[in-house]
Amino acid sequence: MKTYKAPWGTTLIVMSALATLLCLGITFGIPLLPAPKHGLGMWLRWLPLVLVFACALFTVRGYTITPDAILVHRLLWATRLPRAGLKSAEFVPKAMCKSLRTCGNGGFFSFTGFYWSKTLRSYRAYVTDLRLTVVLRYGRRTVVVSPDAPENFVRDLA
Repeated sequence: MKTYKAPWGTTLIVMSALATLLCLGITFGIPLLPAPKHGLGMWLRWLPLVLVFACALFTVRGYTITPDAILVHRLLWATRLPRAGLKSAEFVPKAMCKSLRTCGNGGFFSFTGFYWSKTLRSYRAYVTDLRLTVVLRYGRRTVVVSPDAPENFVRDLA
């Protein structure tokens, strides 16, 4: 087993900090405005804070290569990508450039979810640094990850 860290790139750091500050500002700024002390308004003020914690749960902390899988470590669990059926692994810097997010998180503690680009077509991302991307190609799907040492990660998968 070999473990790799998931370093945060500058884009992720800036986006996460701004989104967190915005959510905290909304959560703790709303009580300063005149509003009813009960009902839906009272509960909606906590929604941005819940969003911060929900997105933090899905952050990518690292990757582990085992003999039969690649584990994507999240805050409380690991997502398993089987090595069976893996056709290729290639270090492609900035592979997510010019991608469209179809469903997922676009930079609030991670770039995770479903994306689409002309070069990769439809793919799944578990990324924290947009410059250190490794493209994993399976028979019918593509996955993008961002380990701290992408060349070593690809070599260890061979």
